[in-house]
Amino acid sequence: MATDRLSVIFSALADPTRRAILARLAEGDATVTELAEPFDISLPAISRHLKVLEQAGLITRSRTAQWRSSSLNPEPLREATAWMERYRRHWDASFDRLDAHLRRIQAQAPQTTNDPQ
Repeated sequence: MATDRLSVIFSALADPTRRAILARLAEGDATVTELAEPFDISLPAISRHLKVLEQAGLITRSRTAQWRSSSLNPEPLREATAWMERYRRHWDASFDRLDAHLRRIQAQAPQTTNDPQ
């Protein structure tokens, strides 16, 4: 099992249910019951997803009286985004070079006409 921080974050983000939970928490804090509402899975299954998100540092959980709410913690998402940004810049530059190359090739290609002679 991966133990470095980014691997744990990306592993947590790999599941679509967990990504949907994070999207919901981006709107504000929510209880387990509120987070489970749109899914056709049990409350214990949602709790397991929340545990994975909490271990990755993507959420924090708190207890007020009998309510246990979860909150989004954006810092790990910033870390993952910063890591991916380096690669985005690399691919953008590669695509820009490819685009320039294709334009040079097109400019050098002989022009054909549709004039039937």
